[in-house]
Amino acid sequence: MQNLINIHNVLQENTMPSIRRELMDEIDWTQRIIGIKGFRGVGKTTFLIDIIKERFLNDKSCLYVNLNNFYFTKRKIISFADEFYKTGGKTLILEQIHKYPGWASELKSCYDNFPELQIIFSASPVLRVIETNDELKDIANVYHLEGLSFREYLNYQSNLKFRRYSLQEILTDHIQIAREITQEVKPLAYFNDYLKDGYYPYFIENKGFYNETLLKHINLALEIDVTYLNQIDLQYLPKLRKLLQIIASQVPFSPNVSKISSDVQTSRATIMNYLRYMKNARIINMLFSNGNEEDIKKPDLVYLHNTNLIYAIDPENVNSKILRRTFFYNQVGYQHEVKSSEKTDFKVDEKYQFNIGGKYCTPAEDGFYAAADMIEIGNKNTIPLWLFGFLY
Repeated sequence: MQNLINIHNVLQENTMPSIRRELMDEIDWTQRIIGIKGFRGVGKTTFLIDIIKERFLNDKSCLYVNLNNFYFTKRKIISFADEFYKTGGKTLILEQIHKYPGWASELKSCYDNFPELQIIFSASPVLRVIETNDELKDIANVYHLEGLSFREYLNYQSNLKFRRYSLQEILTDHIQIAREITQEVKPLAYFNDYLKDGYYPYFIENKGFYNETLLKHINLALEIDVTYLNQIDLQYLPKLRKLLQIIASQVPFSPNVSKISSDVQTSRATIMNYLRYMKNARIINMLFSNGNEEDIKKPDLVYLHNTNLIYAIDPENVNSKILRRTFFYNQVGYQHEVKSSEKTDFKVDEKYQFNIGGKYCTPAEDGFYAAADMIEIGNKNTIPLWLFGFLY
C-alpha cells in the first residue's frame, strides 16, 4: 500500500495547468458512492486530482489509486478497502473502475461493510453503473463530466469568470447578457478555435498535436470502451470504424439502415446496436422526433457528439452549417431534451423551436427562435449562437 500512497502524494504535489470544472459544485458530496463518467481525454483524471487538491489536500484519510495498477491483479478492492478503512481511511478514489472485474459487487460490499467510507470512482461513459446493477441502483450517484463548454473555454483563454446561464435566462434576457459579455471580451474571436480544438482540455498542453491525440482517444474508445464493455469481438472493430467514417462524412446523417448494413456488411439490428453503443460512448448524438435510442428505432438524424470530432475524423466534411448545428445540439443537449422538428432544425424540451444559421438566420415563425452565428448581440427572438455555449 505504501507505494500507492507515494503515487497519491506525487500527484497532489505536482500541480499541472488545469481548468476547474464546475461539476465539482454540482456533486452531492454527502453521498458514499459517487461515479464520474466521461469520454477519454475529457479530463476525468485531472478532475479526480482536483477533487483531492480542493477537498482533501494533505489529508491522509483520502487515497487515490488507479485500478490499472498491476497491484490489483492480486488484490481485491474489498480487501484493500478493509485495510485502508482500518488504518483511518475515509475517502477512496478509484480510477478506471471498468477495468476491474466484479467491480459492482465489490462496491456494494464496501458500502455494506465500511459505513464511514466514501468511494469516488471514474469510469467509461459506456459503463452502465446503475442500469445493469440492481445492487447499486439506490446507493450510487453517477455524474457525467462533459467536454468544456464554450463558456469554460472562453473563461480560460481570456482569464475571465463569466457565469453560466439557464436556457430560460438566455431566451428572455439574451440581449442584456450578450451586452455585458461583449463589453469585456469578443466571443467571436475565440469561437472558431473552440469549434476546432477547444472541447477537450488537452489543448492546454498539446495544441499542436490536438487532432492526433483526439484520434487516438476515438480509436481507444472504439477498441476498448465500445467493444470490450459491450462484449463485441475485436474482429468486428473495422465495421465500427467504417460506420463511424460513413457518419462523419455525411453528418447530419439520415441513416438508411439497409444501405449501411450492406456497406458495412453486417445486419440491420447490429447497425442499430452500433449506433447506440457509439452514442453511449459520447462519439455521436442521435436525433429523434419522438422517443429515444432505447426504443430501438431508427433516428431521424445522426450528428457527431461535438464539433472537434468533425475536424479529427473527416476534416473534408467541415462546413459552417454542420458546425453550427453540431455545436447547438452538443451544448444544449447536455442538460435539455433535443429532438427533431418538421418546422425547424431542433425542438428543445418539447416547446422551444430553433432554426440554426448564419448572421441572417431568423425564426421560422412567431414564437420560435433563431440561433444566429457571427452576431455579437441578438434582437427579439434571434439569439447569438455562441451564447448557447454558456448553458454549463
